[in-house]
Amino acid sequence: MSEPTPPFKSVGDFIRTQRELMSLSMRQLAGLANVSNPYLSQIERGVYTPSAQVLKGIADALDMSAETLYREAGLLDDSVERPILSVEDAIRVDGRLTQEAKQALIQVYRGLVATNQPSTQRPGPPRTARRTAAKATPAKAKPVKTKPTPG
Repeated sequence: MSEPTPPFKSVGDFIRTQRELMSLSMRQLAGLANVSNPYLSQIERGVYTPSAQVLKGIADALDMSAETLYREAGLLDDSVERPILSVEDAIRVDGRLTQEAKQALIQVYRGLVATNQPSTQRPGPPRTARRTAAKATPAKAKPVKTKPTPG
C-alpha cells in the first residue's frame, strides 16, 4: 500500500498557500519575515530551501507555529511524539480544504474564541464609540416630585 500524497509539493508551495490564505502579497510577507522579496520568491518556487531561522521568521509573519513550518520543510522527525497541532495549524495544513474554506474557518474559529474570553480580556469598542453610544441613548428622565401648592 502506498503512502498518501502530501497536500503540498514543497515547503515553498506550503508557504505560498499560507501567504495567499492570509491575503498577503509576496512583498508584504517578505517585509514581515525580514527577508528579501526575490529570496522569498525563490523559496516559494522551490529554488532554495530556507534555513530554520528564515522559516521561523516566515512562520511568525504567517501567524503559525514554527513547528508546523519545520514539519512541512522536513526538518522534524515525525517518529518523535509531539503536541497536537493547534486548531488554526490543522486547518492550514488540511489539503482537502480550499483556500477560501481555510480562511473562513480560521475567521470563524477566531471569532468564537474571542467571544468566549472573559470580559476583562475581550476587546471592547474604542473609547470614542462608547461615548457616542452613551450620548445617542438618552437617559430615562426621572419623575420630578413637586410639592402641592396650597390653594
